[in-house]
Amino acid sequence: MINQNIIEKVTTGMIEQVEIDGVSLHLSKPDESEGNWIGQSESLRQLLACWIVVDDKDLALAPRIVGTPGIGKTTLAIAAAHARKQELYIYQCTADTRPEDLLVTPVLGENGRIKYHASPLVTAMLRGGVCILDEGNRMNEKSWASLAPLLDHRRYVESIVAGITIKAHADFRCAVTMNDDESTFEIPDYIMSRLQPTLALEAPNRDDELAILQYHIPFADDEMLGLTVDFLQQAHGLKLDFSTRDGINVLRYALKRLAQSADHPLSNDEYWRESILRCLGEDALDLSTLADNRNQSLGGNAVPMGLGDFFFSPGDPLHPDMHGGMTEEMQREFGDEEDDDDSDSGFDGRSPLDDLDDDDDDVPY
Repeated sequence: MINQNIIEKVTTGMIEQVEIDGVSLHLSKPDESEGNWIGQSESLRQLLACWIVVDDKDLALAPRIVGTPGIGKTTLAIAAAHARKQELYIYQCTADTRPEDLLVTPVLGENGRIKYHASPLVTAMLRGGVCILDEGNRMNEKSWASLAPLLDHRRYVESIVAGITIKAHADFRCAVTMNDDESTFEIPDYIMSRLQPTLALEAPNRDDELAILQYHIPFADDEMLGLTVDFLQQAHGLKLDFSTRDGINVLRYALKRLAQSADHPLSNDEYWRESILRCLGEDALDLSTLADNRNQSLGGNAVPMGLGDFFFSPGDPLHPDMHGGMTEEMQREFGDEEDDDDSDSGFDGRSPLDDLDDDDDDVPY
């Protein structure tokens, strides 16, 4: 069933076209990716719940699926589309995505005529499919603004290029994946309020991660599988960003190196370590040290600065924090100096900042 604002629908070969208000649109093809979701069944149920409509007045939600790169966010959304037995469309968001890329793109055709191509998103809207906006927080605000009416009760988009308004089919569903990293745009609040709820995807447990590796690489031997799963589970425990996708790549390369080992045979462990080095870098060979270094770089052992740090050096007896935060040895040292000097200088051990507080009424703020 095609949406009511479509006047005519024609199919020519493999390209389907629809006509809206006199404008012919060439539709995108559905994505045929497999999406076998293993483990974490609650995450799949939560996503499917977002797409349920419980009343004629109810609307499906457009959730955002968040997590580290490679953890399975897109696979989860693909699996949900398959579970609903709907056509799947995926749009890969980038920093230079324009509104016309998201909606309708004009293309110069034969005889100099303009043809209009509907994006995967608009095609899903028209055909009642599922669209995944992949890595949505890599997209700029101007492009997000073009989707604002689609993500609320209005359920339509306006193509300025084609000069038409496109309404969403009642069966249209949408989800947005977002990575937990800093190389992204900050999505404006009026869009974030429409992308609800937030479904946070966590790293799988050992059994699930082993099953995922076995599904993708069924020809891997138990030793190589064990080395990879142990590595990933240790990384997850240390809050490092190595994902199941990283493990799949490491395992594939190690097995390929093993397959060519007739002339230079090495042990499985040596090929696996080489694969870690080539795929993830030297730091990944020692996860504990890597975790410690990252914690220090994030300021895990740093002492927060106070106002007095901008005026006094850490050991200065005038520092406001000296009497409350210095060691007993420092207190004895500076205490003796204060006893010797107080009679001559009149110094009472108080900070000039304390004097400002006491004489607050006399300071012209």
